[in-house]
Amino acid sequence: MDKGRFTLPGETGMEEVIGDLVERWGVDAVRDSDGTNLSQDILDMGLQIYSTLCLVREDNEWAKQHPQYRQQIYLMSAPVIVTSKVKTIDIMADYFADQFIPNTDVDIKKYWQVVNRTTGEVLPSECWSYAEGIVTLEQGVQFHKYTVSFLAYQKWEPVSMYNHITNDWDEEHRLPLDVRYPEAQEHVLKVLEDWLKKHPKTDIVRFTTFFYNFDLIFNKEGKEKQVNWFGYLSCVSPLALEQFEQAYGYRLTAEDFVDQGRFNTPFKNPTQRYLDWMDFNQKFIAGYAKQCVDMVHDFGKKAIMFLGDHWAGTEPYGKYFPEIGLDAVVGAAGDGVTTRMIADIPIKDTEARFYPYFFPDVFFEGGDPVGESMPIWIKCRRALMRKPVGRMGYGGYLSLAHQFPDFIDHVTEIATQFKGIHANAEGTQPFKAPFKVAVLNTWGSLRSWQTHQVAHSLWNQRCYSYIGALESLAGLPFDIEFISFDDIRLCGIDPSIGVIINAGDVHTSWSGGDQWSDPQVVATLREWVDQGGGFIGIGDPSAYEHQGVLFQLADILGVQKEIGFTASINKPKVTLVQDHFITEDLEGEINYGEGMTMIYQAEAGAEILDVHQGSCNLAVNSFGQGRGVYIAGLPYSIQNTRLLSRAIFWAAHQEEQLYSWFSVNPNVECHAYPETGRYCAVNNTSEIQKTTILMDNAVIQEIELGGMESVWFQFEITH
Repeated sequence: MDKGRFTLPGETGMEEVIGDLVERWGVDAVRDSDGTNLSQDILDMGLQIYSTLCLVREDNEWAKQHPQYRQQIYLMSAPVIVTSKVKTIDIMADYFADQFIPNTDVDIKKYWQVVNRTTGEVLPSECWSYAEGIVTLEQGVQFHKYTVSFLAYQKWEPVSMYNHITNDWDEEHRLPLDVRYPEAQEHVLKVLEDWLKKHPKTDIVRFTTFFYNFDLIFNKEGKEKQVNWFGYLSCVSPLALEQFEQAYGYRLTAEDFVDQGRFNTPFKNPTQRYLDWMDFNQKFIAGYAKQCVDMVHDFGKKAIMFLGDHWAGTEPYGKYFPEIGLDAVVGAAGDGVTTRMIADIPIKDTEARFYPYFFPDVFFEGGDPVGESMPIWIKCRRALMRKPVGRMGYGGYLSLAHQFPDFIDHVTEIATQFKGIHANAEGTQPFKAPFKVAVLNTWGSLRSWQTHQVAHSLWNQRCYSYIGALESLAGLPFDIEFISFDDIRLCGIDPSIGVIINAGDVHTSWSGGDQWSDPQVVATLREWVDQGGGFIGIGDPSAYEHQGVLFQLADILGVQKEIGFTASINKPKVTLVQDHFITEDLEGEINYGEGMTMIYQAEAGAEILDVHQGSCNLAVNSFGQGRGVYIAGLPYSIQNTRLLSRAIFWAAHQEEQLYSWFSVNPNVECHAYPETGRYCAVNNTSEIQKTTILMDNAVIQEIELGGMESVWFQFEITH
């Protein structure tokens, strides 16, 4: 196989295996992992050497000698009900004792808060006391609920802890340093300089990631309690709070972080205070990360960042990210959504680390790593056909993967297909529809390909019914943008956008919440649709209880949601439309995931395409010269991908464009590269599939593909 574009996790003792995989997989780079080292023989193989480095946990001895510079976090105790005049609260009762310890080095009456969760009032500091892990309420109101919000030191760096628990390591617990403190900053830069001097063979320094981990909080059993990939809890410290107050003119409190126990989940619209906190940290972290990257460059090496772990403040779609000066970003790709999230980052190069990790939770006796990998690769490949990343690789321990010869063969085929995409596309753009599709939510471009995520590629209820739309979009022939309500307020709607998708539950940032009470936003969207735009709503689109209705754009969508206030008003009897462009080639029942209930027809001209137990699951409506589509939910599936594709072309008044490079069989997709005169037919199932490929509704070719097969064809370029 051609050598290139493949990064392999290396391991001392696996030299012969690596030599074999250089030939079989076309490996051109090797990297270490947590818990592994590269022998001199591996370093001398002539491969590019990636070295992973997590600066904030690199020098454990210094961290132990300077415990005041450990990273901190705000936690909230489990709530208790006062049933007597004096009530005690064990603040760590629900947290992992190996991970956190309350910070009593500070003035706790200044930095901690006891909150009456029944009234929302902060209890005066003289009304409570603390000793040995217990807060005692002196003046609690009978049968009111109370919590304690407290600063805690992080005793164990959370990613190291996760790897430790997952792999049953017995090594020393790593402490995370807080580089907000000048003394820690100076020390970490010295650590980096010394490390660079000791690693002359390293070509590429892979930062994991930089300084502050996403919110990863474990419960008392050592299991994940709170995961927020976009959280900024670990950036907090008394020094940071003081600097924030100096910069922004007001002081943050514990409540700004614990947020009534929601910890500023990205699923809710952020407060301005939290947005300020994010901006404050992004500026500092990007600036300090740049110092690290500049030092790497001074040593003649490249600097890349792993997308994940300590990425608070280095979000790749953030406005300060380009200032860091990285050479590339590598991220874990577990589906098409995360693959596109990596591929679309505006940077010189990108790399996807495909799942599964070579970890013992998958690679164990009797395990099925090929079965784990196949559905992941099918999703990732769809995204790569639209926007390829520059390189591929895996993570974990090669000694585990080597025990599964069928998996080695499987990755050989993946590497062949991956490199084939680059060889045939030749850096050109695939065929796309003549209009853009925009995804509208509160976060906009900052969360490009990151909506409805708790942690990347994980299944979650109330998420999979929406993220399926993004998974479908990842491999469809559209330019995709992520826009915010602020974008609409400030700039209107870009004329290149043909369809806007709004998807999510009511009250969430993904559907928009109270953003829909803004008359400017609603009027701008109505005018845009009236002039020919297409609006697709999934779940609770435009949902905010305001002026007697929930769906603020029901006049475009054609449907409304009953929430109980208008149950006494008769709803029109639904007439089901059997034949429509959107449902033309769908077979069997449509999967709406959790779906919705009590959706009724709100516009006389709306057409209802599917009903379940009296609730409208799929509807279309005309509004002026434009069109609206309502879908009750859209988990990822091949059929739902076809449904969404048809809905987009219909909403854009571009039905005929669907049949450009169109596979009659939805199990097979077709991706054409007009500048190279090649197209690829891809079987997205593990079974043999036959299909007919159409171009401008004319037959181009009839083909048969084996399970998961992808085949490239030549076609005549016409101008």
